[in-house]
Amino acid sequence: MSGPRLGVAIPFYRGLGYLREAIESVRAQTRGDWRLLVCDDRGEPDPAAARELVASFGDPRIAYAANDANLGMVGSWNRCLDLADTELVTLLHADDRLLPGYAETVLGLADRFPEAAAVFCAAEIIGPAGERGFSLADASKALFTPRGAGPLVLRGEPALRALAAGNFIMCPTLCFRRSVLGARRFDPRWRQVQDLALTAALLLEGATLVGSREAAYAYRRHPGSATERQSESLLRFEEELALLAELAGAARQRGWERAARVAARAWTPKLHLAYRALGDAARGRPREAAAKLRFLARSWSMLDR
Repeated sequence: MSGPRLGVAIPFYRGLGYLREAIESVRAQTRGDWRLLVCDDRGEPDPAAARELVASFGDPRIAYAANDANLGMVGSWNRCLDLADTELVTLLHADDRLLPGYAETVLGLADRFPEAAAVFCAAEIIGPAGERGFSLADASKALFTPRGAGPLVLRGEPALRALAAGNFIMCPTLCFRRSVLGARRFDPRWRQVQDLALTAALLLEGATLVGSREAAYAYRRHPGSATERQSESLLRFEEELALLAELAGAARQRGWERAARVAARAWTPKLHLAYRALGDAARGRPREAAAKLRFLARSWSMLDR
């Protein structure tokens, strides 16, 4: 295959300021052998705004495509994968940034592990203005990441068990190898857990995932993000519990009993929900806290214990 091996696709909906930062972070890579596509899901009031922003860079490595209609988050992610024509493809969230060494990191992992369906890296957390941030949910990912030195190689039952205990892969850091990914796409049934559904499906099918323990991505937490909205609406927790129930069943079918038990217990989303309920109570939001606690009480009967 001629041309760059790494493609970066940005599924864009709204937020031109963040989009500019995301594009600039790709252009700031220490390696220049990449191609960038901005895939516009038509969320901006001005339909030409994103196209004009892309054109303003005057960089032939950056292309623009607009969806014929709004596809939603998962649909737009899948269209980015459909449009990709490079060996490797990363879906950079439009409100995030790549750190300068991202391309070097994922290309190095891809070369070292040619069998990997996807490679990924750790991420640092930033706030709305790009300042370094902190999130207990993100910090807790380190508790679930398998210990060891060097690259994190995930395959088989131990890998599924680890991800079912706590999804420590930051979704947009994933860089997929198209020849192994094939026609697999994010499942449109999900709006929050589509990343875990796809990585778990790959592992169940015998694929390998490989990660760097070093941060090469900046993940932005801000009140307007889809993750925050879906956490407050409880959609996030509904989907986490439903997906873990499915993974428990799939693991049992393969005889992966330890992974099945971990998935069925679903301790991490339950503890996260309890933590958010306590936070609501501490901030004087009793109705929100009560709603989360009621959902938590119901969740005990949603999965096998």
